[in-house]
Amino acid sequence: MPGSPLPARALWFESAREARLRAAEAPPPGPDEVRVRAAASGVSAGTELLVYRGEVPEDLPLDLPTLEGSFGFPIKYGYAAAGRVLDAGSAVEHLHPGDPVFVHHPHQSVFTVPAELPVRLPAGLDPELGVFAANLETALNILHDTPLRFGETAVIFGQGVVGLLVTQLLKRAGAEPVLAVDPISRRRKLALALGADEAFEPGKGLPEAVREATGGRGADVAVEVSGSGAALQSAIDCVAEEGTVVAASWYGTKPVTLQLGGGFHRGRVRLRSSQVGRINPELAPRWSLRRRLETVTGLLPRLRLRELVSHRLPFARAPEAYRLLEERPEEAVQVILDYAGE
Repeated sequence: MPGSPLPARALWFESAREARLRAAEAPPPGPDEVRVRAAASGVSAGTELLVYRGEVPEDLPLDLPTLEGSFGFPIKYGYAAAGRVLDAGSAVEHLHPGDPVFVHHPHQSVFTVPAELPVRLPAGLDPELGVFAANLETALNILHDTPLRFGETAVIFGQGVVGLLVTQLLKRAGAEPVLAVDPISRRRKLALALGADEAFEPGKGLPEAVREATGGRGADVAVEVSGSGAALQSAIDCVAEEGTVVAASWYGTKPVTLQLGGGFHRGRVRLRSSQVGRINPELAPRWSLRRRLETVTGLLPRLRLRELVSHRLPFARAPEAYRLLEERPEEAVQVILDYAGE
């Protein structure tokens, strides 16, 4: 095998709320592999923060081939890396050195992966924006799980990164009006700037405000992507009769209590989950995970993404990103790790 291993650094969660960088190595690619140098990676304030906090069942299987360790710690985690191909194996024909790519890979400066895992990013796209492919894939999956018809009303609970992407996609899909709910003023303002028609704080008067904005009916669909069990109850309370609530949050080990004896039962409200690892079965004959990811990469230049970036940290300071999200969540939207100089 030609070439030599390249030194690298990778981020590991050693235990709950303890992140540190470890030395790593990226071997030369085999015939069906490519080696990638990261330019940026995105930190998830949802799933990834649950892992960082230790709020994931320890025996849950890892769901990506690039992850290492276990949810019982230590674990090398992350799933939103963008960079450029350094070199490719002899059997690889669709990727070449210099190609910009997105990979579902943990935070690591250089890594070697099977050539089937990276997806080429659009020419001219800032690699930093490529990190949104992971959350945009989740957002598109949510849209595919949301039974929206053109002209129907939608309310999105949670205006973090995924929520803001869902807001943009539902607007493009013909939802009218699109209503956003978030407790943080900065995020409500951002939702309005990105296409939401109205934005509300959560609270006791929210169902009435949603009905007022929807001609007295309530929303046709509600998406819960805030990670809050209280928001899931509020979503149920805000939809119309025969409405649908799509629960996209992963709560990990956190229990959620719902009151289902009132409007949920009599209003025949539908409650369904959306998880990015599975395609809506109604679409499965036509859609694959690969088609979905390729669709997402085509959307990257067409959505407003740069406004979502609130913080950029050099990779050497990666542990600070998690303390920021843990201690001052109101300050952050998308936190990006920058690998320049690694």
